[in-house]
Amino acid sequence: MPTTGNYFHLHLVSDSTGETLITVARAVAAQYANVTAVEHVYPLVRSQKQLDRVLDEIEEAPGIVLFTLLEKDLVGRLEAKCKEINVPSLSIIGPVMQLFQAYLGAATTGRVGAQHVLNAEYFKRIDALNYTMIHDDGQHVEGLEEADVVLVGVSRTSKTPTSIYLANRGIRTANVPLVPGIPLPHQLEMLKKPLVVSLHATPERLIQVRQNRLLSMGDRDNDTYIDRQSVADEVAFARRLSAKFNWALLDVTRRSIEETAAAVMKLYADRQRQRFSE
Repeated sequence: MPTTGNYFHLHLVSDSTGETLITVARAVAAQYANVTAVEHVYPLVRSQKQLDRVLDEIEEAPGIVLFTLLEKDLVGRLEAKCKEINVPSLSIIGPVMQLFQAYLGAATTGRVGAQHVLNAEYFKRIDALNYTMIHDDGQHVEGLEEADVVLVGVSRTSKTPTSIYLANRGIRTANVPLVPGIPLPHQLEMLKKPLVVSLHATPERLIQVRQNRLLSMGDRDNDTYIDRQSVADEVAFARRLSAKFNWALLDVTRRSIEETAAAVMKLYADRQRQRFSE
């Protein structure tokens, strides 16, 4: 049987961090709403001994096997074992590498974890993460002009997680909360270099998220925070500010953090292209 009840085993075998595998596997698994993948992740598999442990676990809990291995001996052993115990296996990067090789007419270097080298791009991401952590939630507004992107919005519009996601893509991101009755930092009103994006959500969505937040904190007495009229007033206040300062508007009501970040990156790329063409 390929599944047990509504579950199936999914083995992800990588000679690096496994991030590529996890991303691809979850993107596909999300299309199957009636079954849940039980993930078994094996990163940094680079020796026969390490592979032995993986093969034992696959045999103990058979299921789909996806892998990103460059060492041919390891690939051969893994594929042979999967065939022996009759479970499907697939190299996630193999077909892509073959396509590159056919088009470029050059062999691969075979460097394990080559995408994680400590190059300029890597240190740019670290710098962006450091900047973003320091400039979270309206802190150190004197440094806002150094940002690439500044996110603004009322409470629970996913400003912080989106900022961290963008920073991990090398975009220096600050975020500033918009609170009725509290004046904006004057630095925010005078920004020239950064792209300012105002994150919005419907009052209904904000109330839902805020209720969950209060429950997780054990706070059941903050009625204003989830009052329908108060939240609607906050949303209207944020929209007025966005119109006044001509900030880019982004509705995050039905967006995941990844989708919100992707939309911000598109706005940022469009703005960069526009500036270069001027």
